Amino acid sequence: MKYKLLALDMDGTVLNRNHEISAENRKWIHRAIEQGISVMFATGREVQSIAPYVEKLGLRSPLVAVNGSEVWRAPGSLLVRHTLEDNWVQELYALALESNCRYWAYTVNEVFTAQNWPGQILRPEDDPWLKFGMHSDDPACLQQIHRILDATGRYELTNSSPRNIEINPLGINKASGIREVCRLLGIGMEEVAACGDSLNDLKMLRSVGLGIAMGNAQEAVKQAAKAVTGTNEEDGVAQAIRNYLLGE
Repeated sequence: MKYKLLALDMDGTVLNRNHEISAENRKWIHRAIEQGISVMFATGREVQSIAPYVEKLGLRSPLVAVNGSEVWRAPGSLLVRHTLEDNWVQELYALALESNCRYWAYTVNEVFTAQNWPGQILRPEDDPWLKFGMHSDDPACLQQIHRILDATGRYELTNSSPRNIEINPLGINKASGIREVCRLLGIGMEEVAACGDSLNDLKMLRSVGLGIAMGNAQEAVKQAAKAVTGTNEEDGVAQAIRNYLLGE
């Protein structure tokens, strides 16, 4: 199978612990592009913090940002956006306070935390809510939050680390974002390879032709993947491209 698209998670995957793309990963990403493979990011990050990496790699490919809440045709060109309703965010905010959790949320233009939380949940039309997150060092607390939110039937629940819950609209995830990209590019999901490490990568890895878990991935992610590569500190993305996509 000649894969036509490679989707890369960022934190814990293509980025090392210093939030950098190593020279080895850069080299093999560019080799993949030279061989006709489109390379894109599929990340929980908001587009503003993706931009410096896109520029450094010189990518003009599509983007899946904020766990699928935004899909971009190319940097600066939005394809589709999925948002959380204001009253849902009020509910999530109240639950975070009640559970004594650290919390954050992304709108189109802002990242909000307890330090700068807006006095008004109602957002302007051009700056809606995209994602809400909660963090706790208490696994029982996270499990209880997960049960409460799952019961509403409104939310897609994942994580980017075992200590958090990331919340998007139901049905919106990296896999749904990549399906939009495949429609845009005229390719099938079986022609996509993807690398990731956390639960927000799980549906993506299961739904594409070749799902590759990082060596540092959560155990459920490794079990769902068709292959496991090195860790993000071992240039695991470079290894994956070399071993599984280019066969060198």
